[in-house]
Amino acid sequence: MNDDDQLIDQTLAGHSAAFGQLVLKYQDRLYNTIVHVAGNAEDARDVVQDAFVQAFVKLDTFKGSSAFYTWLYRIAFNVAASQRRRRRPTSSVEHFRETSGNEPMDHEDNPSENLERDERCRQVRQAIDRLGEEHRAVVVLREIDGCCYETIAEILDLPIGTVRSRLHRARLQLREELKEVLIH
Repeated sequence: MNDDDQLIDQTLAGHSAAFGQLVLKYQDRLYNTIVHVAGNAEDARDVVQDAFVQAFVKLDTFKGSSAFYTWLYRIAFNVAASQRRRRRPTSSVEHFRETSGNEPMDHEDNPSENLERDERCRQVRQAIDRLGEEHRAVVVLREIDGCCYETIAEILDLPIGTVRSRLHRARLQLREELKEVLIH
């Protein structure tokens, strides 16, 4: 029995603090993935919070046939998808600031290189945001979160062939949209 299984058993036995340990263990990783799917930091925080609430409420339905975080990610992706359908994506300076993160500046680079790098990052994030929901989820899980195809298939409840196909199509779309960025 692994740590997650023990914490789940303790939670189901009425020790809610054990679920708090699961939250601490996975909240940062889940947030870092969902921020790319949700489109901004505020929505990502809401999605992650809702996902943990739903996971807590539905914990007795967790069968253990997959890893806990895979099950949790599936819940979060479903919450994010529902939220995106309810809201229209926004474009603003604040949106780009939130989604681009605060990366430390390398003092060895000259300022124009930093600006160019930041602009390329912004353009890549915008291109990912323009992907359809199903393609964006696969790209984020594979390229940003580093999940293997099997894990992505579990999280999104898809056959591996579908994951590979969607990833291929998403990469082609990104390559086409980012032709100009990649040339420079």
